[in-house]
Amino acid sequence: MSFNTSLSGINAANADLNVTSNNIANVNTTGFKESRAEFADLFSYTNYGLSRNAVGTGVRVSNVAQQFSQGNIDPTGRSLDMAIEGEGFFTLSKNGATLYSRAGNFQTSNQGYVISPDGARLQVFPPRADGNGFDVGRLGDLQLLTTDSPPRQTGSVDVMFTLPGNAAAPAIAPFDPNEPNSYNHSTGGINVFDSLGVSHVQTSYFVKTATPNEWQAYNFVDGIQVGAPTTLQFSNSGELLTPPGGSIDLDPYTPATGAGVLDLTLNLAGSSQYGESFQLRDARQDGHAAGKLNEISVSADGVVFARYSNGADTPLGQVALTTFTNPQGLQPQGNNAWAESYSSGTPRTGAPDTSDFGQVQSGALESSTVDLTAQLVNMIVAQRNFQANAQMITTQDQVTQTVINIR
Repeated sequence: MSFNTSLSGINAANADLNVTSNNIANVNTTGFKESRAEFADLFSYTNYGLSRNAVGTGVRVSNVAQQFSQGNIDPTGRSLDMAIEGEGFFTLSKNGATLYSRAGNFQTSNQGYVISPDGARLQVFPPRADGNGFDVGRLGDLQLLTTDSPPRQTGSVDVMFTLPGNAAAPAIAPFDPNEPNSYNHSTGGINVFDSLGVSHVQTSYFVKTATPNEWQAYNFVDGIQVGAPTTLQFSNSGELLTPPGGSIDLDPYTPATGAGVLDLTLNLAGSSQYGESFQLRDARQDGHAAGKLNEISVSADGVVFARYSNGADTPLGQVALTTFTNPQGLQPQGNNAWAESYSSGTPRTGAPDTSDFGQVQSGALESSTVDLTAQLVNMIVAQRNFQANAQMITTQDQVTQTVINIR
């Protein structure tokens, strides 16, 4: 029996060396979690239980436990490289099977799907149909858009300005946009876009009237007046009173490009009258032309955006993370992936940076958790254990031989 005891020790030391060897081999594997060989002692039992003077019968490997600690996050600068800072696994789908991984070295397939190196597709929560948030109750494959961003017609033009409080009526009347002396100030022209993405110039001209704190605003698109002049009335402290809320609905403008009718609302909220000079404090509009895809970016909460040359950001989905009650119970599948098992518990999927889910860091990868120095020390210890058990067999053989030679 003593031979078997030492043999079990050799097998245990060999298993420890195998685990250490696997750790060292994966010291540079993205998202790899080092393993630890765990052992349990053996005793022989009788029908009445364990005797008080029983001697152990060796050792066995009770578990090879992966250690799911946080690895270092190394920047790469590549937008499709992702690292999880905190709890959770990337959720992948491959041939109908759901897999989980900490390795975020993703790439794209010939169809634009974001995949792992072995072809598993990254799962995301797809955008809602109404454009408000994401459908966290449904998973889908992340597919990158490679088409142009369609144009968006301008609906609102926001202008904020300060008119001089000491202004006088223009020297020339009536107002003529081609005669600078017939108006006091103008917005200088703001580019707006029709339904085909063609730009047009919207300009507002401001003419001081003879009435204190009163102005007339003339609005044009491409040099054509859209609507009657609007009266702007300010309080004696310079606050805009009329029109109420500062909103002006311009008359519809039909572009010559064949695009649809351009209905614009001019928002003057926040404008004022005081001081001695004109200031255009803000000018913006909500449309844009067609755009080319510039880059793919991922936010800390896992939202994947397609960024276009026209400034539009289109959300493609939100990366789905999954956590388990017992990650050590996951079944390794190779290729940096694990599968659910009975021991791991039921998976719980959610959005990054919510509850106990970690954040997603774009342009970075989580490195292996293997400490090479510690593994080399453990290799020496396992080697000594192997040698000691082998020497024990040699000693037992010599004792046995001595007993056999007794006469």
